[in-house]
Amino acid sequence: MSFDNPRVTALTNVRVFDGTGMTAPTTVVIDGAVLGGDATGAEIVDAGGAFLLPGFIDAHIHTAGPESLLRLADHGVTTGLDMTTFPPDRVAALRKEPGGSDIRSSGTPVIGPSGPHSKLRGLAGAAVITGPDQAVAVIADRVAGGSDYIKIMLEAPGGGGPDAETATAVVAAAHARGLRVVAHATTVSAYRLALDTGVDVLTHVPLDAIVSPEDATRTAELGRIVIPTLTMMEGIAARVGIPGGLERILATVANLHAAGVPVLAGTDANTEPGVPFHPEHGTSLHHELELLVAAGLTPTQALHAATTLPADHFDLRDRGTITPGARADLILLAANPLTDIRATRTLTRVWCAGVEHPRPATGPS
Repeated sequence: MSFDNPRVTALTNVRVFDGTGMTAPTTVVIDGAVLGGDATGAEIVDAGGAFLLPGFIDAHIHTAGPESLLRLADHGVTTGLDMTTFPPDRVAALRKEPGGSDIRSSGTPVIGPSGPHSKLRGLAGAAVITGPDQAVAVIADRVAGGSDYIKIMLEAPGGGGPDAETATAVVAAAHARGLRVVAHATTVSAYRLALDTGVDVLTHVPLDAIVSPEDATRTAELGRIVIPTLTMMEGIAARVGIPGGLERILATVANLHAAGVPVLAGTDANTEPGVPFHPEHGTSLHHELELLVAAGLTPTQALHAATTLPADHFDLRDRGTITPGARADLILLAANPLTDIRATRTLTRVWCAGVEHPRPATGPS
């Protein structure tokens, strides 16, 4: 082993996921926080023919504190897209936490005056919007709080969420500030409302009905993105006893995928009291990938859903691929996930921005 420059590590004899397949054994250089090309003086690590992938991106999480970021990294999730954390100083503190997953956040969401989210602990006062005339001020508040994108909670008509006019005004105000809008939509009517109001990303999929091929085609034609959170929706369906719930959400994703809608891997991992199901931070992403494959995606497409697609659609241009200059977020697997997606659970090593993350000795993910 050469160890002349501890800031540079050369992973030799490693098979790299290049977006289409696994390469022949090659060398990947970690140079500080990024991927480099010069292995001179590097510490040499023989990977023994193992499989190297970009660190996973969970496109829908809720942070519960620094421990959430550590649990994500434990399981190879090196970036988390947080979909509600408040107040703003809590988000700011989490961004500075060392050693775990990197995050982006919507901060405080935008909710209606009497929907189910208005009953969550501490949320209503800061988050409620009652009419379109408040949209510009609400978005200005989110910008001041450091939100990377906007989260709006849409409900079925009469469900207490923002109405169509208010939601449209929120989207317009966010777009004027250069911010994407992510819409919570768990019913078909809320899903259609999200399409009508111009949001960029729909998160969750309906539990009350399958999104039809016609609505899926419209989603694609409008250029929308979907984060179905299959793990969360499966858990809710089982918890509250919705017959055929899993089959319904898988059919929706199949329709969306067939229509050409970009589908991103997100779990809705959370520990929030009052929420009907709590996917675990980190480990649930592996289950999400398995459900995406069950819905009809190939293993390669499922891996894109947790790497390149969230990086592209959330402007994380420095990650999601293994190329020189990219952020050195990496995971090493003992088995090939292109052969069996369950192999993502054979995680052996994780690097977050070039720093190896110490993994717990708790067995597979």
